Amino acid sequence: MFITNAYAQSATDSAAGVFGGSGFEMIILFVPLMVVWYFLLIRPQRAQAKKRDEILKNIRRGDQIVTSGIVGKVTKVIDDKELEVEIADGVRIRVVRSAISEVRVKGEPVKADAA
Repeated sequence: MFITNAYAQSATDSAAGVFGGSGFEMIILFVPLMVVWYFLLIRPQRAQAKKRDEILKNIRRGDQIVTSGIVGKVTKVIDDKELEVEIADGVRIRVVRSAISEVRVKGEPVKADAA
């Protein structure tokens, strides 16, 4: 005969008895993974977000800002959420602080194109 009898393996014969069950094994596997995720992903993102919030909060009149490709100079701080920005001579727009991608302080020179 080419067919042999197959026998089911009981739960006590498996290696699960060493760790006390599959639930404990999952904890042993996922706890180090969560610790690595925290230190490599979550913690640096929180620090970066905190730094960005601090920079946006400290914008004052005269600072040069960049918003989605538009460069302008802050002429007036309206409130905690909005600024008035001059993008050309006599052209002023209102900008929401969260839309600002970069803050250049007034003392920072603009890079010249290599021509």
